[in-house]
Amino acid sequence: MRTSLLLLFSLLFTFSFFAQDTYLHCGKVLDTQTGKVLSNKTILVSGTKITKILDGFVTKVNREDVEIDLKNKFVLPGLIDMHVHIEKETNSASYSAKFTENEADVAFESARIAEVTLMAGFTTVRDLGGTGVNISLRNAINKGTVKGPRIFTAGKSIATTGGHADPTNGSSRKLMGDPGPLEGVINSPEDAVKAVRQRYKEGADVIKITSTGGVLSVAKNGKNPQFTLEEIKAVTSTAKDYGMLTAAHAHGDEGMQRAILGGIKTIEHGTFMSSETMELMKKYDAYLVPTITAGKSVAENAKTTGFYPEMVRVKALEVGPQIQATFGKAYKSGVKIAFGTDAGVFPHGTNAKEFTYMVEAGMPALAAIQSATITNAKLLGLDNEIGQIKESFIADIIAVGENPIDKITTLETIIFVMKDGKIYKY
Repeated sequence: MRTSLLLLFSLLFTFSFFAQDTYLHCGKVLDTQTGKVLSNKTILVSGTKITKILDGFVTKVNREDVEIDLKNKFVLPGLIDMHVHIEKETNSASYSAKFTENEADVAFESARIAEVTLMAGFTTVRDLGGTGVNISLRNAINKGTVKGPRIFTAGKSIATTGGHADPTNGSSRKLMGDPGPLEGVINSPEDAVKAVRQRYKEGADVIKITSTGGVLSVAKNGKNPQFTLEEIKAVTSTAKDYGMLTAAHAHGDEGMQRAILGGIKTIEHGTFMSSETMELMKKYDAYLVPTITAGKSVAENAKTTGFYPEMVRVKALEVGPQIQATFGKAYKSGVKIAFGTDAGVFPHGTNAKEFTYMVEAGMPALAAIQSATITNAKLLGLDNEIGQIKESFIADIIAVGENPIDKITTLETIIFVMKDGKIYKY
């Protein structure tokens, strides 16, 4: 009995000694809900949560507590990117890599990418398709094995035979085979149900379909619809049963309309969206995830001989320059916008360039920041936990050198990163 009591006292002493609080002395703090800029605040972080926001620069109470000087910095919540591909980064060797790389190669690269993303101020991301390593990466981050953002992943995105995200596109006929729901390829509503359930079984958090052709896949058409309305409804109704948010890659207008009518919540890219489709977006409360940076990147890469296969190059030159203009029209028409970049199509860690392109197209800086905080937290069902600097919220906090409402490019240079109450960059 005495041994047990001594052990208990020892554990309590150890916990009290190491349970330190963090005092962030912040010169300016953005209230993302109201847009107000608060001056001279101390954010008290205990464990993973913000416990108090105090006026002035309050001195720590206990010797083991930590004080962080952000008095000359601008502080805001950790950013949320709703469209990344965390396993990879496109380059001129990408098309041969699937024949040469092992799963372990992908895993090591994804660990590097995860840390780069976190250090760029993105404390939460939605990963929209990879090989399945993305699920293991999420788990490793959650365990603390790897540094990275909080990940909500689609695992393997769902395609139709020969469609964008059919993993055998570009392979020889000998290697092509006939992938099905297990591999994320469907050709009927029944297949669609099975593919969603398979993603759930594998541990995915969200569901992504490729409702139209794409740019980087080795397939002729980048715009044609590739799912029937019935297939999409089968996807969304099954995803709803399992509590999973749905997203649809879509460049062409007809495929977008089917996705919206079928119940998809977020439309990714939206390149050739018509005014009619914009009205459908508003009617069905769907969100556009613009990925302007990806569009600009593929258009630029297409100018380099040999960077993409010829079939891809032609699509990149057509689609790339259009995304920003469509985004501007959609925003001005009242379509809801969720911040997302398609990082992986361009170098990870440069996600914040998207803000500049959004502002260039007519979105106010505050609205752009809210799309990467308040809006995305709501879509993920975490609007009472992340996206704001608020008491009882998770301590995802970043700092930059200037007010991003006045100078949006400052978000490309992150000075301080805290995620879940732990400091990763200072």
